Amino acid sequence: MRLRLGCAICVLAFVLNTPSPAGAQTPQDDPDLDVNLAQPDFTLVALPTTLRLARHKSAFRVTHRFTRPLGAGDFGDLVGDLFGLDSGARIGLEYRYGIVRGTQVGIHRTSDRTIEFFGQHEVLAQSASFPLTIDALATIDGTNNFRDSYSPGLGAVISRTVGEHAAFYLHPMWVNNSNTLPSELVDDNSTILIGVGTRLRVRPTVYLTVEGTPRVGGYDPGSHQIGVGLEKRSGGHMFQLTFGNGFGTTIGQIARGTSNRDDWYLGFSISRKFY
Repeated sequence: MRLRLGCAICVLAFVLNTPSPAGAQTPQDDPDLDVNLAQPDFTLVALPTTLRLARHKSAFRVTHRFTRPLGAGDFGDLVGDLFGLDSGARIGLEYRYGIVRGTQVGIHRTSDRTIEFFGQHEVLAQSASFPLTIDALATIDGTNNFRDSYSPGLGAVISRTVGEHAAFYLHPMWVNNSNTLPSELVDDNSTILIGVGTRLRVRPTVYLTVEGTPRVGGYDPGSHQIGVGLEKRSGGHMFQLTFGNGFGTTIGQIARGTSNRDDWYLGFSISRKFY
């Protein structure tokens, strides 16, 4: 019995140490599965990044924007409302999926019953010979659970990463039907916006994120949306505490702006990669 066991162990050791036949292919690691330390998530505060979603993998995100302005009332009122946590909130749920390498699609629904479908494709990647990553982005919003007021959008996401420490973004976008009023009551029915943003890695797993979405043409009531986020990365999770002057988390909502630039709101987001 011992002789047979010893022979089996020798045969197994020989097999495990035998070189692969010439021309045999070993599985290659997908670089999209690795953590990108400069841009670890698919969004800034509301605007998208150029982070690639691995093929046939997915990710989920929850956004939560409390509706109590932080400047309303005195400090005692703010503490009594637990800095807005006792107020209502605009909540968003998002799911995205990588259909092929460099291409991802997704759906985002907010609690005001707006649904956004989006698709993003990498056109050019940053390399030693090219300084930027350029993605094509297409979105469409629909209010009332995608039954009313459709707002399609087309644009690009342009990024530049600096080592493992920072990423900078530009988002030129055109959004149609950004004004939900009847066409006979409005002068402009489309918005051109140029989002700008950055993510700075201030600690090994801690990030500071800032974004703004100035509208440069067309329908632009109210104020431009601005957001700031403090983030903590933990494995496949990203936890983000946000401060912003609006609730928009879809491109159509961002194009409509905010009512008052002086009102700021607390919020948070949680994202999870399933790989």
